[in-house]
Amino acid sequence: MDFELNGKVVLVTGGLSGIGLQFAKELLRAGVKGVTLADVNPNQAQTVLSDIEEEFGSNRALFVKTDVSDIEQFENAFKKTIATFKHVDVLINNAGVSNDKMWQKEVAINVNGVINGIILGLEKYLPKYRQGPQAVILNVSSVAGILAVPSNPIYSGTKAAIAHMTRCWGDPHHYTRTKVKVFAVCPGMTATPLIATLKETTLGEAYCSWFDSNLDAFPSQEPEHVAREGIKLIQSCPNGTIWVVENGQSAYQYVFPERETMQK
Repeated sequence: MDFELNGKVVLVTGGLSGIGLQFAKELLRAGVKGVTLADVNPNQAQTVLSDIEEEFGSNRALFVKTDVSDIEQFENAFKKTIATFKHVDVLINNAGVSNDKMWQKEVAINVNGVINGIILGLEKYLPKYRQGPQAVILNVSSVAGILAVPSNPIYSGTKAAIAHMTRCWGDPHHYTRTKVKVFAVCPGMTATPLIATLKETTLGEAYCSWFDSNLDAFPSQEPEHVAREGIKLIQSCPNGTIWVVENGQSAYQYVFPERETMQK
């Protein structure tokens, strides 16, 4: 079933910068009614909201201070979205950090935050407040979640968790009862604030050395490209699927092998 974006309402976590902000802008260009930017930095919010108002007009974007690892704050973002726009049709679980030196926080945001969003969205708010026959949850994973990146093992593990949770919650069993499509995008290296300090956030020089030796294998792309490809997928991709967006090229589906094919 294709998903119509026109007039819909979208909640984007990590929406003040990087891929999240580009998702918000591209969705507004695609005709959504409103976007909620759920993020942690109110000082940054006014500049972003002013930029959005200048391009798209007033009352199209809402900022809600949200630490996604705190389920009460996350639920507040849903409640304020509904109070402002009356509906919520799409959740983009985008907020994430890459800092293996602070791995407790990394796991809390990247894993617990996505779990909070899916449970709130799929089990409570999207089925009740969507406008059409289905709603959508897009989880932002990473190519690090589907391949081994020895420089950032904990970050990679969190992104692998997102990919696998997407497959579980994207099972037809859950879609049949909720009519919420769940899928994931795995961006390759993308020019966002997250990668600016990537080398400084590993567990040490032994980890950095792998990154230095393999950097050429991860050409960078712009966050606008990831958002545009993600929006195409929101509209048309099947439930429970995983998509890679890298090197500025078109998204392609990543298919995990069935375990039965591994039997001798």
